[in-house]
Amino acid sequence: DRAITRDIAWGIPLPIEGYEGKRIYVWFEAVIGYLSAAQEWAQQGGEPHRWDQFWKDPDAKSYYFIGKDNIPFHTIIWPAMLTGYNEDKPDDDKLNLPYDVPANEFLSLEGRQFSTSRNWALWVPDYLERYQPDPLRYYLSINMPESGDSDFSWAEFVRRNNDELVATYGNLVNRVLTFANRNFDGKIPEPGELDAQSQHILSRGMAIFNSVGESLHRCRFRMAITEAMSLAQEANRYLDATSPWHTIKTNRNATATTLWVTLSIINCLKVLLYPFIPFSSQNLHRLLGFEGNIEDQGWQWEGNTKHLRPGQALALPEPLFTKLEERVVEEETERLKVNIG
Repeated sequence: DRAITRDIAWGIPLPIEGYEGKRIYVWFEAVIGYLSAAQEWAQQGGEPHRWDQFWKDPDAKSYYFIGKDNIPFHTIIWPAMLTGYNEDKPDDDKLNLPYDVPANEFLSLEGRQFSTSRNWALWVPDYLERYQPDPLRYYLSINMPESGDSDFSWAEFVRRNNDELVATYGNLVNRVLTFANRNFDGKIPEPGELDAQSQHILSRGMAIFNSVGESLHRCRFRMAITEAMSLAQEANRYLDATSPWHTIKTNRNATATTLWVTLSIINCLKVLLYPFIPFSSQNLHRLLGFEGNIEDQGWQWEGNTKHLRPGQALALPEPLFTKLEERVVEEETERLKVNIG
């Protein structure tokens, strides 16, 4: 049992005679907004029954992304209300219950609870005046409090940007594109027969591609982005082991194969990381010589020449990410202290 009324002066009155002083508990009535907002959206769009496809189609799946303090309202109270509504309804008029309720735990800022009223917060417009959007998206994703509370710190933000985005992923992309531009007329080289190393990294690419897709489907975003970045690390190891900067002097065909394989893995990474860092992924899409948007190709990748055509012209390479100086940590933590007064 759980009380759904409060003895307060504001809020929605309980519509029962004799209980005029009662108000409906806000989290009991607020969740109804999911349904009423969908109905209002459909009416304003001139298609008053369009909301049915989300709420009545049995194949539709609804995901409720919330914080852990809201779990009871979305997994008990709201489903109970929907179940009660559905009790006497025919099957084609029943409302869908939540399919999944991915709940994050708490994220703090420099060891303290976020507080917009005290100005202890990270304001996105303020952030975007100084930095690219993708490093923030990356850090929040890989540091997401999915299974436990986590903390946002500027020191860790700078470290992950420099060590992971710049040094691991960005450097991989830049040195491969630069090498291809310099030695293969700015075009994707024609691969020869794949050796065991090349076959292995391409197989790993497909395995990780499928695994990341499954993690995204299950709303395990932190695991998904971690898996994707592990592929970038493996690609760096493959590149170091095959050493195209040495083989270019003795075996041009082997070098071409190495570059094509690495470019194919990079082409995989742009898709895997697009949900997290879309701006740099779209830029990489262009650098690889593709037109249009990544969405046009859908969630697909294969390590073959149909997905990455030899002879395709590459754009002139440019860095995907910008290295941040250590002074950023001091500047931003000081700005926080000033803002809080």
